[in-house]
Amino acid sequence: MFSLAVDLTDVPVLAVGGGPVSARRVHAFLAAGAAVTVVAPTLCPALQPLPLGVRWHARGVAPEDLDGVRLVHTATGDPEIDRKVVEMAGERGIWCVNASASAEGTAVVPARASVPTPTGEVTVAVSSADPVRSVEIRNRISHDLRTEPTGLRPRRPHGGWVALVGGGPGDAELLTSRALTLLHSADVVVIDRLAPHSVLQTLDPDVLVIDVGKVPGRHAVPQHEINRLIVEHAHAGRGVVRLKGGDPYVLGRGEEERLACVAAGVEVEVVPGISSALAVPAAAGIPVTHRGISRGFTVVTGHDQIPQLPADTGHTLVILMGVAQLRDTATRLIALGRSADCPVAVVERGCTPQQRVTVAPLARIAGVAAARGVESPAVIVVGDVVRLGPDWAAGLAQCDELDHDRHDELDVLGIDLKASA
Repeated sequence: MFSLAVDLTDVPVLAVGGGPVSARRVHAFLAAGAAVTVVAPTLCPALQPLPLGVRWHARGVAPEDLDGVRLVHTATGDPEIDRKVVEMAGERGIWCVNASASAEGTAVVPARASVPTPTGEVTVAVSSADPVRSVEIRNRISHDLRTEPTGLRPRRPHGGWVALVGGGPGDAELLTSRALTLLHSADVVVIDRLAPHSVLQTLDPDVLVIDVGKVPGRHAVPQHEINRLIVEHAHAGRGVVRLKGGDPYVLGRGEEERLACVAAGVEVEVVPGISSALAVPAAAGIPVTHRGISRGFTVVTGHDQIPQLPADTGHTLVILMGVAQLRDTATRLIALGRSADCPVAVVERGCTPQQRVTVAPLARIAGVAAARGVESPAVIVVGDVVRLGPDWAAGLAQCDELDHDRHDELDVLGIDLKASA
């Protein structure tokens, strides 16, 4: 058969049969904009309630049902009835799909999959004499389009767009399939320091990559300039992915960038990412909640003063961007009522091969971290859940060694270190 894509907008389509196969096709025809009529004595649950706009004749098919119809789909489950429907359609010059025996129809619905891009859907359709094989091939191609390096960039001029994409904690394997689709559709990628840079190697060589990564104490590209860049490229008719570490809306200024796009009249999409506040502790074997230990958690930034929070060590506190202020943070948490021996873990470069975990009681964590040369990026976890991690026992032993060798450096809070062990 000759493969052809057709516009079904407002086209009269007749579906004969009310079973699951008809249900799938009825929903597909509706999504394509067709005017659908169903003829069947009964309807399966997938067609109940009847989709809005669909007409139903609760009986067997009659010749007059085909009057004015331009496409027929029959799936009654009775080969003789389906064959008769194909015959009636052929007499009227109407294309007819026979779902029970595709070779006996005059049209075939291929196995289809669509990948939505900012400039329109990319649809893959596979047709062969073996429908099962067609589905298997369709699934493989669809998976590759969503997960493997694939050029989805439009080759014709288009209206610009922006996608604020969460890149996760740094491992490109943790990107969502939607994130990959947008990256492979983009003309410009504006990337943060903590986003997964390895994914850039999979993009077309002519994709413009702009690194606006911030390092502690130095913001090479201020936020207002980042906003201007993404809007400017979108106005020039380019697709822009703003690839951020973690999730755009978890201490990531994603809403500021979205509002800048909206104010400039730029189409913008937000794609959530796996937040490092959850992924990094998990990678270190530390759950932020655990039955019988912690029923809640709070995520804060270490750049600002820690607010008044539940002091119970069963309430987990996750601190992002907090290494430089770790000493002050520990002091404040104890002043706010946290126990001096509350377990703390600092996970550096989480979800990467260079991941390292430093643990100590709250009263000692700043000194231990300084002695080990802890650096950002790191996620700090405060609470009893830290004891569940695989590094807690060995970490306490290292604390004792450091305590013996560098007592003056570790006694940062004027607290009896032995009592807090």
